[in-house]
Amino acid sequence: MREILETTALAKVRKAVLPVAGLGTRVLPGSKTVPKELLNVVDRPIVSYIVEEARAAGIEHFVFITGRGKGAIEDYFDHHVELEAQLEAKGKTDLLDAVRGELPRAGEMSFVRQMQPLGLGHAVWCARDIIGDEPFAVLLPDVIVDAPNPCLKQVVEAYERTGANIIAVEEVPDSETHKYGVIAPKNQDGRLYEMSGMVEKPARGTAPSNLAIAGRYVLRPEIFAALGRHETGAGGEIQLTDAMARLMAEQPFYAWRYEGDTYDCGDKIGLLRANVALALKRPDLGPAARTAVEALLRA
Repeated sequence: MREILETTALAKVRKAVLPVAGLGTRVLPGSKTVPKELLNVVDRPIVSYIVEEARAAGIEHFVFITGRGKGAIEDYFDHHVELEAQLEAKGKTDLLDAVRGELPRAGEMSFVRQMQPLGLGHAVWCARDIIGDEPFAVLLPDVIVDAPNPCLKQVVEAYERTGANIIAVEEVPDSETHKYGVIAPKNQDGRLYEMSGMVEKPARGTAPSNLAIAGRYVLRPEIFAALGRHETGAGGEIQLTDAMARLMAEQPFYAWRYEGDTYDCGDKIGLLRANVALALKRPDLGPAARTAVEALLRA
């Protein structure tokens, strides 16, 4: 396998794009007035887990690609003056610390409006001027990965090893590959795979592997030129996978099979699984959560 692509110092992954403009149709009606990214998993919103994971990977600047009705996400990462004042007056310091703990540093977050829902690729392209000429991460904001070593940190470490574009993947049953984007691996070194291609939702029995793309990427800035062609694919949208496939003719792509448990919180059952699983793991809530779940199962 090829290792670091360039002899010059490898640029650090400092910025991340979070495409949050989607309508969240799979979790309607809950997402009708509340952005799906703000739906709770245990006691904090989905997007909170995503930002925490990215910070643990060294991300210094977040670019949220928003749309109509998503202003509440920006409000979440801002001071709530009245709430904080009440908590302070009542001496609820633990809650006050929790509320303030996620607040960004000045200039840590940018919010860019995607004026039309033209696809994931278009959403990423909207971040081009803020990202500039440096590698960056993309995190799909409805996928929580619970891992001792945060998923994006694993992906960034793979980038630091190869200097290449990296896609996070997970193994799925062969019977389920038609539901995902699937990579075609060429060479393997442990959890790292050199890629020869990728297929979006292959027909049953035709998938090149059982390694499904899982919503975490580190991409080199040349992806913006590929996205800037505005070529449409599935659903008449500008697809990120299509742009990556075009760029693969010019640059190497690798996949990293990460360690961790994945929860698709953009799906009703996935959201339920995340709530139960993460509540059970909480030291403060786990015993009570287990008792409640067991009681329901006995009923």
